[in-house]
Amino acid sequence: MSRIGRMPIPLPAGVEVTQEGRRLRVKGPLGQLERELHPEMTLEREDGELRIVRPSDEPRHRALHGLTRTLVNNMITGVTTG
Repeated sequence: MSRIGRMPIPLPAGVEVTQEGRRLRVKGPLGQLERELHPEMTLEREDGELRIVRPSDEPRHRALHGLTRTLVNNMITGVTTG
C-alpha cells in the first residue's frame, strides 16, 4: 500500500469540503479551490479526517492513490495557510 496514500488528511477548523460527483470543492479562510478527482479514486470522511481509497493494488492505482492524496492535501493547505 502506498505510504503517502494511506495517510489520513486532517481537516482543520473552518475548512469545508464538498464533493459533487467527481468534482471536489475545498473552501477555507483564504479562498476556495476546485478539482476533479480521478474516477477510480474515492474519498471517505470519518472523524474530521479524509481518506483516499483505491480500488485495487495495481501499479497504476497505487500511483494515483498517492497523487490524489497529495493533491487534496495541498488544496486544504492552500485554503488555510496559503
